[in-house]
Amino acid sequence: MNFYQTVGYLFFGTRLKRLSEFYISDVNKIYKKHKISFDASWFPVFYILSKEGEVSIRRISNELYISHSAASQMVSSLQEKGYVKSKVSKEDARHKVVTFTAKGEKLKEKVQPVWDALQVAMEEIASEQAATKKLLQSLSSFENSLMKEGLYERVEKTMK
Repeated sequence: MNFYQTVGYLFFGTRLKRLSEFYISDVNKIYKKHKISFDASWFPVFYILSKEGEVSIRRISNELYISHSAASQMVSSLQEKGYVKSKVSKEDARHKVVTFTAKGEKLKEKVQPVWDALQVAMEEIASEQAATKKLLQSLSSFENSLMKEGLYERVEKTMK
C-alpha cells in the first residue's frame, strides 16, 4: 500500500488529480505515437459535437458542469486551431452554436479509433478486480452526493 492509500479521504482530491494526470498523459502519448494532433483536454467538446453535430456553448457548459466562460475558452481554442466554427443558431438568432469544420471532422475520424480502443482498455482495467467493476457507478454516486450538498457546506456544518 502506498502513502496515498494509507491516508484515506484527506488525500482524495490529490489522488484523483494524480490519477487524472497519469491518465491524460498516457492518452496524449497514444495520440502522439499515432501521429494524431489531438490533446486529451479537447475530448469533452469533441465528444459532445461528435454526438450532437451542433451545440451551443451554454449546452457545453451545462453538460460539462463548467462555467460558460470556461466552455467559451475551450471552443475559442479549438476555433483558433480551425477544428470548430460558431454560427448563429437557426432556432434562436440570439444564440451561437458550435459545429465541426471540415478539418475538425477529419480529426474526429482519426481520434474515433483511439476512443474505441480506450473504451476497451478501460473496461479491461475495470474488470480486473471486483472492486473496480463498480468504479463508475460509485463515482457517479459520489458526484450526486456532492451535488446535493457540497464539501464546503459539509465541512462548515461540521466545524460549527
